[in-house]
Amino acid sequence: MSEVIEVAELFELELELPNDKIAASSKRLVGFENRYQRLHRGLRLLADPEELHAWSRKFHHKELAICNAVSDRYPLVIFVGDVGTGKTVTAEAACDRLAREAGRKEAMLFKLSTRVRGSGKVGQMSTLLNQAFEVIVKQAGKTRQAFLIIDEGDSLASTRDTVQSHHEDKVAVNTIIQKIDDLRRHSGRILVFLCTNRAGALDPAIVRRAAMTEQFDRPTDRERDDLFRMDLDGLNIKNETMRELVRLTGPRDGRPGLTFSDLRSKLLPDALCRAFPSRALTEDDLIAAAKEVCPSPVVGKG
Repeated sequence: MSEVIEVAELFELELELPNDKIAASSKRLVGFENRYQRLHRGLRLLADPEELHAWSRKFHHKELAICNAVSDRYPLVIFVGDVGTGKTVTAEAACDRLAREAGRKEAMLFKLSTRVRGSGKVGQMSTLLNQAFEVIVKQAGKTRQAFLIIDEGDSLASTRDTVQSHHEDKVAVNTIIQKIDDLRRHSGRILVFLCTNRAGALDPAIVRRAAMTEQFDRPTDRERDDLFRMDLDGLNIKNETMRELVRLTGPRDGRPGLTFSDLRSKLLPDALCRAFPSRALTEDDLIAAAKEVCPSPVVGKG
């Protein structure tokens, strides 16, 4: 009996934007505001090329050739970094912010499901990818805006030049390339964010098409301090304890620092479990957890 994947299962997430839950989450995303402000203008040029042409007419009283060149870029943004450095949640927050700034436009956010890989049948993965992009294009229509997030993008867009590359994987990469090429016809109303922790594994043709590539590093001392002060608010943690937490969670003894995910999904729950449910959480619990939690491994570039 053949496997049937419903259209709804092509996506892990489908949300109308703006979304208050994503907006609230972005407020807890350490470093998001600084990063978004740095990327903001570039993202606006991708999401609304007409704004660029309006700028040209206003300040230069004509359509500049440079505007046409910039408007013809592929609507693809690549986020690169280790697991747990905030790539996907930043992409979601950026999509929500862009939708809010557009104001009058309705927008949809799609997050591609790993189910589009199918079960290995010949031609299945490319068929499912085609179906997914058809849904997105239809949703965008002539006036709406659509955002697509491809998480773990290297699993779908890995290089075709290796011996290990399966025929189906090569076909899938070709399909993604074709679809990204096609999206240029929609004048920025469909924008793709591809997130990966293995930049070197991406097919060069995908990388070459990226209008923007953003590197996500593990949190700095300042960012870890900001996270601790935000999440430990109300506990009256001493400054010297904060400094020790920052030191213990940074690079030391030849190992990398903890990622954002390590801090929130491992260290803080570990500290809480030491006290819950029989006593209050103490600074010693936090220090002990910081000493014992191991950082996520650095993922290779290949």
